[in-house]
Amino acid sequence: MTAPTTEYLLEATGVSKRYGAVVALKAASLRVRPGEAHALMGANGAGKSTLVKVLTGVVRPEEGTITVRGRERTAHSPAEARRGGLVSVYQEPALIPDLDISSNLRLTQTPLEPFRHWINELGLENLDLSSEARNLPLASLRIIDLARALAIEPDVLMLDEMTAALPANLTERVLEVVDGRRGGEGSIIFISHRMTEIGSVCDRATVLREGETVGVVDVTADSADRIVELMLGEVVGQMPDRGDQGAGAQEQAEERPRLEVRGLGSATRLTNVSFDLRPGEVLGVVALEGQGQDELFDILAGSERPEAGEVLVDGREVAFRHPADAIREGIVYVAADRAEALLMQRSVRENIALPFSVRIQQWGLISSKKEKPKVDKAIETLQIDTRALSEVRLLSGGNQQKVTIARWVADGVETMLCFDPTRGIDIRTKHQIYLLLRELAGAGAAILLYTSELSEIQLACDRAIVIFGGKVVAEIDASDADEATLLRAAHNLPSGAQLPEQMVHAAGTDERARKTNNEQNSPETSDQ
Repeated sequence: MTAPTTEYLLEATGVSKRYGAVVALKAASLRVRPGEAHALMGANGAGKSTLVKVLTGVVRPEEGTITVRGRERTAHSPAEARRGGLVSVYQEPALIPDLDISSNLRLTQTPLEPFRHWINELGLENLDLSSEARNLPLASLRIIDLARALAIEPDVLMLDEMTAALPANLTERVLEVVDGRRGGEGSIIFISHRMTEIGSVCDRATVLREGETVGVVDVTADSADRIVELMLGEVVGQMPDRGDQGAGAQEQAEERPRLEVRGLGSATRLTNVSFDLRPGEVLGVVALEGQGQDELFDILAGSERPEAGEVLVDGREVAFRHPADAIREGIVYVAADRAEALLMQRSVRENIALPFSVRIQQWGLISSKKEKPKVDKAIETLQIDTRALSEVRLLSGGNQQKVTIARWVADGVETMLCFDPTRGIDIRTKHQIYLLLRELAGAGAAILLYTSELSEIQLACDRAIVIFGGKVVAEIDASDADEATLLRAAHNLPSGAQLPEQMVHAAGTDERARKTNNEQNSPETSDQ
C-alpha cells in the first residue's frame, strides 16, 4: 500500500460500501489539497452522499482507507469525525425539530459567538435563537447548519447540495463563504448539480459514476462539458428546449382557469396574491426566500388556511381544511422535502399506490389487479430505479423525488403543485422531470411550479409570476424570462435597472474569472 502523502489534506482510497444488492461505492477515491474548494460530482445514485457519510462516520465502509494530514483515521460517528476535523452539512437539516435553535447548538457544543458571526455573514441577522426548528423554513435551517459547522473551524468542510434549497440571495452568501475559505489551511468539498456554482468557486472536481471515481478535472471556463460527460458516460447536449410545447397552453388561453387565486393572504408573509392557472399550462413562481411562496403553496395544498382572499377550482369557490380536501378537488402537491412526502421504510410500489388506498370509501381489500398496471406504468414513465424495491430510503435522492411525482401521475393529474421538485437532482433526472411536466401539461394538466433555479423557468414554463413582499409584482412570459430579468423582478427593481454584482453571480449569468489552464484531466485520473 502506498504510504500516505501530506500533499493532500484529505485522502480517501479504495472506499467500498454495499446496501444489500445495491453497490453504493466501489473502490472510490478522493484526494483534496489544502486550501482548495473541491467539487464532488456525479448523477444521483453515483455515491456522492454515501462517500460523504463514510468520511464523517455516519456509515461504515466495507473497504478503504481515509487519511487526514497524512495520518490514517477511521471515524465511528459524526461526533468522532467532527473531533478529527471532518464536518459535513448534509442534504437534510440535522436539527431536532422540537427543540429551539439554542438547544440544538448546545447539543453539538457549538460555540455561540462564532455561530452568531457566521449566521450574520450568511444573511440571517435577525434569527431568533428561541425559535423551534420545526417553525423555520428549510432554507433557514440549512443556513443554520452551515453556520454551526463553520463555528468549529473544521479542517475539511463538506457541503452536500448546500445551495439546492436556497434562493439567489442566500446562495450568493454561501458562495462568498466558500470562495473566502480558498487558499487557507482548511479545505471544502462542494457537492452541487449547478455547473455555474462549480465554475464560480471550485478548483478541481472529482467525478463519480455508479460508485466509482471516473476522473479528476481541473475546473476551467470550458470544463463543464467534460464533467457532464464523465458523470453520465456520454456527451450530453443542451437542456431540452420548450420548442412548441407551450402552444397547447396558448390554444387554451380562452378556457376557464382550472385554478383562480384572488387576493390571497396568510397570517404571516402572504398579503395579496392573485393569478390564474389554466389547463395545459405550466406557471412558474419566482421569489426570494421568505416572500410568501411557502405559505401560498401550503394554502393551495390544504395544509394552511388563508386569512384573506379566495380560491376557485373550475369556477367554484373552495375552502380547504385539510390536504385531503385539496386532493378531492384534483389538486396534488409535490414537495421539495421528499423525506416528509415518502414512507421511507416502505417499498416503491407501496409509496406510489398510497393514493389508491386513501380513496377507498368502504372497507375491503385493495384491488391489486387495478392498482398494479397503473403503478407499473408510472414507474416506467419516470424511469424509476427499482433495484431497492424493499425500501424507498435505499434509493438515490433523484429516484425518491420521482416516486413522489409518480404517485400522482399513476392515476392521472388535473392540477399539480410542484415546490422546487428538482432540488438536489442531477442533470439527467432534471431533463426527465422537465419533459414530464410538459407532457402532463400537453395532456391538459395545470401545473404551478416554484423553483429556486431560475433557468428552469424558460425550460419548463409558459409564463411566470414573481412574488415580492407577499404579493405578485410581475408576470413574465417564458420567452422573456431570462435570469437577469427574473432577478430584477424578484428584488422588485425596475426594468433595466443595473443588477448588483452579487445578484449576477447568484444567477449564474456571469461566471467569476477562473483559471485559464486548459488541461481538463488531472494526472491523478490514471490512479483511479
